[in-house]
Amino acid sequence: MPRPFPRRCSAALALIVFGFLATASVAAFRLVTAGESMTVAATAWLAGLDALQRSRAQVEFDAAARTDWHFVPKTIRKGLPLTDMTKPQRDQAHALLEAALSEAGYGKAMAIMELDELLRRLEGTAAKNTRDRLRYYVTIFGKPGPQGIWGLSFEGHHLSLNFTVRDGVLVDSTPQFMGANPAEVKTTLPGLPAAGSRVLAAEESLAFELVTSLTAEQRKQAVIAAEAPAEIRAAGAAQPPAAPLEGIAFAKLTADQQSLVRRLVETYCSAMPAEVAGERLSLIEKGSPAAAGLVHHGWDEIYFAWAGALEPGKGHYYRLEGSTFVVEFVNVQPDAEGNPANHIHCVWRDKTGDFR
Repeated sequence: MPRPFPRRCSAALALIVFGFLATASVAAFRLVTAGESMTVAATAWLAGLDALQRSRAQVEFDAAARTDWHFVPKTIRKGLPLTDMTKPQRDQAHALLEAALSEAGYGKAMAIMELDELLRRLEGTAAKNTRDRLRYYVTIFGKPGPQGIWGLSFEGHHLSLNFTVRDGVLVDSTPQFMGANPAEVKTTLPGLPAAGSRVLAAEESLAFELVTSLTAEQRKQAVIAAEAPAEIRAAGAAQPPAAPLEGIAFAKLTADQQSLVRRLVETYCSAMPAEVAGERLSLIEKGSPAAAGLVHHGWDEIYFAWAGALEPGKGHYYRLEGSTFVVEFVNVQPDAEGNPANHIHCVWRDKTGDFR
């Protein structure tokens, strides 16, 4: 179902929606789609920038920077950072991000940005120029409008969210990267997430529930390595890794275990607007005829793979993969206070093509 217009949008911005809908020759009485909502919000944000800001914020759609993504701390990134915007401009940037995500996804993104402020306070001078809840960059590729193609990147430490809109339709939303350091907050600081907070709790807890439910025989198939890798595969690469599927097949799981797989997949999808999440799940059901000549059996072709420890606090990793998508999750690094395996990286990638 199409999403309502973002909560942050002003009355003036809402009026632009009706102009957009009229231009696109669609009924103004229905709810706008995520792509239409994003187009309106992007147009309004760009209109509120001065010429110098716009020169940093907007580049050609086919610019090499569009597929240059990463989630590590950087002093320089593509686009215009929130630090270099006025308060009204930041509000419009948030309206754009809110249009691109579901309410749950937007909430996670904001919580991840708050964790950067927590890191800044915990790390002190070591965090200079790298930890900042406003050091997140917005880039528009091409010209937003009811016709044509344009892209959006919202990126900073532990966030890389990438979108393509074609003729008002959100056609791609990957790579979708989110991270959390700390994965579980251990120290309460004033005005910041309290001890016990976990931004990516479901992404981790459901996987532990699944792997610990496996029988010894199932575990022989699912566990692909005794130690977790140091990082997700192809981090920063323009396209997801191409490798044989590993682990245990969905068809080899019990009904309860299959339910956990579905819930894990839905957790990642739920960060996106309802129509995007629905399309992802629909592609899983029917598979993709363009995907490496695989025979498609819906959910049965999905594999779950695990590496590393079977308990929290020690390095662990999992992968969920089918013909149309791959999810990877790794938690091996310590947090800023030295707590082991308390630093998550996780990503959803589109095997039919990121940055389409």
